[in-house]
Amino acid sequence: MRIWTRTAATLVLGAGLGAAATRLQSDRGRHEEEQRAGLLSRVPVLPVPGVPTVQASELTVSPGASGAVMKYGFPSLANIKSRESYVTSYEPRTRTASWVIERLSPASLTGPSDRKHCDFKEDDSVHVYHRSSNADYRGSGFDRGHLAAAANHKWSQKAMEDTFYLSNVAPQNPHLNQNTWNDLEKLSRSLTKRYLNVYVCTGPLYLPRQEADGKLYVHYQVIGRNHVAVPTHFFKVLILEQMDGRGVELRSYVLPNEPVSDQVPLERFLVPIETIERASGLLFVPNIMKRSSSLQAIAPH
Repeated sequence: MRIWTRTAATLVLGAGLGAAATRLQSDRGRHEEEQRAGLLSRVPVLPVPGVPTVQASELTVSPGASGAVMKYGFPSLANIKSRESYVTSYEPRTRTASWVIERLSPASLTGPSDRKHCDFKEDDSVHVYHRSSNADYRGSGFDRGHLAAAANHKWSQKAMEDTFYLSNVAPQNPHLNQNTWNDLEKLSRSLTKRYLNVYVCTGPLYLPRQEADGKLYVHYQVIGRNHVAVPTHFFKVLILEQMDGRGVELRSYVLPNEPVSDQVPLERFLVPIETIERASGLLFVPNIMKRSSSLQAIAPH
């Protein structure tokens, strides 16, 4: 039985994705707190009905332990790789990951790591036919966009260095990478102050567009000698364990791989999780419900 409740929102391609969010219904004290947190925190939180509450448990393992990262399961099971700081599923055909999952906490965000000691590098664990190289990106007009962000793993130099494998990278519009996408990564880190654990799943999307003949087509560019696929969009799913142990909140975003105006707030890119599940071929909700029956969704309006 499908437990997810659909919302009225639909996926709109381009920078106009989504609709303006409404204010979060809450008591006065929480409302004042979230006003200070910014616009994004004032969107509806919708419970998924029909299931009893199960408390979310606190993990006491080290920040990079793969068991902690994968608490809510695998969105898919193909070509799984485990790193110091994240777990990923690699897609050889596109030369990028299908998804990358990482666990953020205050402990993972502080430490002696220094980005200046990190260099982008080929992933030797991927067959040479199926991996990207730095040469593919050179002169392409695209940034090497991190999926698991380097700044999320300051707790260990090795953990940060692992984020520089090109298997953790996808071609990303420079303006998006350095502005709105960076803001979304910063938001993910800031939520560790309000939630027990923040699990982040990030990946590329290749979405159809309607052409002049009225039909839908999936078109995407490839770059370099290795034909690295350029995503049309990126998704980021945040699984948020509440501090009081009452359950889990979910936020899911889709951003176009193109420049986005700084005036567009991040909540414009909120979409129903079902949208990402259908577009990516991945599943999140069933895995979450195996661990916590109390699931709320930060929903677009």
